[in-house]
Amino acid sequence: MPSTRALRQFDPRRSPPPRQSSQAAAAAKEEEASPWLPPSSSTSSSSSSASALFKHSAALSAAGPRGGSGTRVYPLRDFPGGDAAALGGAFRDNVRWLLKQWSCAPGSGSAWRALLSDERTGTLVPIVAVEELAAASPSPLCDLCRCAGWSHHWVSKRKYHFIIPAVVEWDQPIRADALLGHTDHLLHGLIHSNGFGHLVTLHGRDGGSIFLSGCQIMDIWDQLCAALRVRAVSVVDLIQKHSVDLRLLLGVAQGKTWFTRWGYCLAKGCFSVSRSTYAAALVALATLPVDCLRSRHVRRVVTIYRRLSNKPLATVREFLLCLLDWKHLEAPRSPPPVKTSPRLMFLLPKSCMVKRLRQPCQRFEDVVDLLECRWSKKRLLSAAEVVVEKLREHADGTRITRQAVRDAARGAIGDTGLLDFVIKSLNGTVVGNHIVRRVPDPENRVLHFSLEEYAEPEPQPQADHELEPVEVDAEHSPPAVRWPNTAEAERDLRAVCRAMVEARSEAAQAVLDCKHWVKWWGLRDESDDQLRFLVEWRPQPWEATELTRPMPPGDIVVVPLHTSIGELLVEAEHALRDTYCFFEDFQAESLDGIAGDKWDPVMLGGAESGDTIGVHGHGADMETGLRCQGGADAWEVQCVCGAQDDDGERMVACDACNVWYHTRCVGIADGAPVPPLFLCISCSGALMAAGPISG
Repeated sequence: MPSTRALRQFDPRRSPPPRQSSQAAAAAKEEEASPWLPPSSSTSSSSSSASALFKHSAALSAAGPRGGSGTRVYPLRDFPGGDAAALGGAFRDNVRWLLKQWSCAPGSGSAWRALLSDERTGTLVPIVAVEELAAASPSPLCDLCRCAGWSHHWVSKRKYHFIIPAVVEWDQPIRADALLGHTDHLLHGLIHSNGFGHLVTLHGRDGGSIFLSGCQIMDIWDQLCAALRVRAVSVVDLIQKHSVDLRLLLGVAQGKTWFTRWGYCLAKGCFSVSRSTYAAALVALATLPVDCLRSRHVRRVVTIYRRLSNKPLATVREFLLCLLDWKHLEAPRSPPPVKTSPRLMFLLPKSCMVKRLRQPCQRFEDVVDLLECRWSKKRLLSAAEVVVEKLREHADGTRITRQAVRDAARGAIGDTGLLDFVIKSLNGTVVGNHIVRRVPDPENRVLHFSLEEYAEPEPQPQADHELEPVEVDAEHSPPAVRWPNTAEAERDLRAVCRAMVEARSEAAQAVLDCKHWVKWWGLRDESDDQLRFLVEWRPQPWEATELTRPMPPGDIVVVPLHTSIGELLVEAEHALRDTYCFFEDFQAESLDGIAGDKWDPVMLGGAESGDTIGVHGHGADMETGLRCQGGADAWEVQCVCGAQDDDGERMVACDACNVWYHTRCVGIADGAPVPPLFLCISCSGALMAAGPISG
């Protein structure tokens, strides 16, 4: 049972590593061994690789379905093209047939490649398939299955990795072991031979992709899974946009996540968050009134967007949808005409005298809403108050240097990074009743800080009440406002999300805890002359007592229409032995759910296509460690949040009862180390009730 998160996180902002430069002779030698490009292309940089792809795409496309080097070429937007018609069996058979159409990588019997041709731009995108055998793998058990709730699945003999490498790797020779060790792939999908898979990595344009967007890469993956008859694919949604988690942003704004458009649905929530809790949290956040948000910046800018969009923008959902659509709107070329109105003459008191500051000042709590840092708003405000208090004590009306300010506040603020960030951000802001000023010394350019008293500007009319004629519009026209640009809209989007999380922290945390999503294809009954069944192993009584996990779903068997019961029995045995390590020596003896002799047709035995058939036999390897994806040991999870299975979050086991708990649920911070001795509430309570142990 792992205690840390074992999933590769999505990071669309990650860029591929820089390409190492090489001499011309070495580059020429590398080009000759390149599986992607003809020998005349240059490999000095990723841009030269891209230009080479454009240069030779026309020639490869003209060569037909295979390129000049024998590599299969598919249309990018119709992958896998005509081959999909031949893929009507189970996944384990379909993937073998498809890889036979691809070219085998030189020097590797477990890697294959093909090219995807974009007819609009002429780009050729490589896609690689790597077969990984469980018997030879350093980690035969799948952590992704365990975190997806598939710990009870049998361990498959083979895994198939489908990879679109980073652009800088397109002109490099294929090395299966090196590909599996990289995390900067544009696409990395893993599918077990039983048809259950995982989307491991997806990097769009923000993650280093030049030619393909995230939606295009997702379309390629979805079309491949559908063509190969994949049964289910899980994904851990950790995608961010504008430093905001998309599952939170799109969930509140649109009621769905980014993966929902491809048919993915919530599989389970971490920390025992149920689907009903998730739905209620989305409603609570979406219907939150914008005017109830505590951020002054949000309340100020919402007025601008209301005026420009002519919409009420009453709730957080309405405001987020407006900000998401703002980048697609164009600013008007000229401001709307202002309606003229007659001007009336009034006798009013002379202009009020208002105390003005030297320059506009913002309160530091409003400035914090616009800052991007790793510290919370509460810590930033607390640190700012400490700095101002030290300035008030030590400055005594004079200016002191930045270093003196830092030294004075260092004892109260242990985090020097936080202290430096706050000192840098305080200039010209209001903290309490003081304005913090920072000016450089004209002689040595050393920064000095000082405090000024701050007074709220209030109108103070003159005592003599002298009157003067004033012209006033009969109909007041609001002043013109500037059209926010895309960068400002993204800034406001982040500010709204931060304010929303502060206002409804529990609901926001519930949404963020729902990161495991899955798409199900299931057993599809095609309109052809084939019968499709789910076959499940039926253990003998003594075998059932040794099984500590629920039975996994059955395997798909596809047979001709007039297959006999005996032939179906042979196919069921072959499916189990070919797919799982557990059934390496399994011998099937009889079938449940179908009646008749072995030579009778299946259709006369009372079974219909799509039914589940039980398989009895002997030879299952009850001693192997490669039985279930969750391992041979039955780990007990009984967390205080209600979780009873591993969900991929950080956990700690009680040293007395061996029950696992989330570290977050027992008060251990994510960054804090696990204590050398941990006792759960029950065990610690029992120990205290027992009293001291006498010698």
